Amino acid sequence: MKLLAVGIYAAILLGIGYVASKRIHTIRDYFASDKKLGFFNVAFSARATGESAWLLLGLTGMGYAIGAQAFWVVLGEMIGVGGAWIFMARRFKNLSDKYDSLTVPDYLESRFRDTGHWLRLIAAGTLLVFVPIYAAAQVFATGAAFNDFLGWNHYLGATAGFAVVMLYITRGGFTAVVWSDVFQGLLMVIGLVALPIVGYTQFDNLAGVTTALREIDPHLLALHGPGSIDDATGAPLPSTGGWTTSAIVAIVGLAAIGIGFLGSPQVFVRFISLKNTKQILPGTVTALIWTLLADGGAVLVGMVGRALYSSEALAGGGAVDNINAVKEDVLPHMAIDLLPAFFTGIFIAMVLSAIMSTIDSLLVVASSAGVRDYWQKVRHPEMSDERLLSLSRMVTIVLSLIAFAVGMAILIYDKDTPLFWIVIFGWSGIAATFCPTMILSLYWSKLTALGAKWAMVVGFLMVPIMKFIVPPLLESAGQDTMVGYLSDLDVLLPAFAAGFIVAIIVSLTDREGQRQLGEIRDELKAAAAKRDG
Repeated sequence: MKLLAVGIYAAILLGIGYVASKRIHTIRDYFASDKKLGFFNVAFSARATGESAWLLLGLTGMGYAIGAQAFWVVLGEMIGVGGAWIFMARRFKNLSDKYDSLTVPDYLESRFRDTGHWLRLIAAGTLLVFVPIYAAAQVFATGAAFNDFLGWNHYLGATAGFAVVMLYITRGGFTAVVWSDVFQGLLMVIGLVALPIVGYTQFDNLAGVTTALREIDPHLLALHGPGSIDDATGAPLPSTGGWTTSAIVAIVGLAAIGIGFLGSPQVFVRFISLKNTKQILPGTVTALIWTLLADGGAVLVGMVGRALYSSEALAGGGAVDNINAVKEDVLPHMAIDLLPAFFTGIFIAMVLSAIMSTIDSLLVVASSAGVRDYWQKVRHPEMSDERLLSLSRMVTIVLSLIAFAVGMAILIYDKDTPLFWIVIFGWSGIAATFCPTMILSLYWSKLTALGAKWAMVVGFLMVPIMKFIVPPLLESAGQDTMVGYLSDLDVLLPAFAAGFIVAIIVSLTDREGQRQLGEIRDELKAAAAKRDG
């Protein structure tokens, strides 16, 4: 019965890819659905794309490990999603339509009059580096999902899931991505709302959950979180907790995840595809409701799961040295234990939905970076749409295989690597590169092309620097406390701040660039003043 549900799910996706392929005639169709999408499709697609497997496996695992503190991620996402739709979408849509942009690098090049193509090349290069990493984390998650739910070998599961993605995305392009995201987004939000309710029914009353969590650690019910973690087991120490400096830094780091919605190309290409700005208000409401229900439900799944199952139970009865090794198994374990086989299969499909809705979007964005933003715009502007479509499908396949290889390498290296932080690293790289420039490009008329270039380069470089270089330097200097704070904060906020500051400093000192901004100032005013149409 489980396989039947998964089979139906895969058949629907392949059917979507086939139908969508009949609508793909030009490069505008393949990368932006010819800018004819309505708010419901765009809102669901943007949210499904922005979440990925970290929502189903990673955020539920965080709810299991740290309890109510994980709700700060929900708040950060609400702020990020709301900020993108309310404050950025209309201006961006107006400007991208004026420039006839199909991609975010298209927009950036036109916005800054960058005739040397360097902004486009930096943007495309960043996507071609971080997208395979981000997509590889989804390959990793696919293998984990098939293993957890069906007992399949990790590598076989990853191969089967990724094969389905490649089949429908290479034929249907962006339209197939959006249509499949709507279907998959519905599965995700329904499942994440339903599963904690099913979990609650295992207790005599609603207070049973809070009582069980309080017995494990009362701080699991507090927004400041459980405090210190036992290094040996990864479990919270019941005697700690409270509004400590470490807790506050961790909260800031969790909420900062929402920054990535304020300019990441895989999200903003959805705004490009809207048929008009009248779609933005209903799209905002739809996106925020989806975020509240799905993200809040994910945290509740983890907390209810913690009340129901010990880490040993998640491990199948064996001893567990570290809770981090099993926390991301809580959703699969609950689905298998509490639901009939067919509905367990639907939850397998739901996890695969989170994975595939992100992989497909990332691969189309990366393909557009290689084909549209480099090959066509820089090297061969005369290339016909027919040849571009063929090349786009070929590049999509190549990037898929690269992501698949990286994901397999992660599986081989360590199958117990926490998925949440693999995904966040790829997410942070894309966000830190684009978000400072995207925000300033819509609201600050003094941002120059040179400032944008340096902001993107610095944001890009700061992610690996903050992840792999700064912590060892602090350790060697005996700054263990600072290492802990940096670990709690993670890399996105420092990298974003560095890019933002560099953009302002370089732009203000770029006298030649400032002299060229007159027309751009007028365009920003017009984009801000233009009514819905």
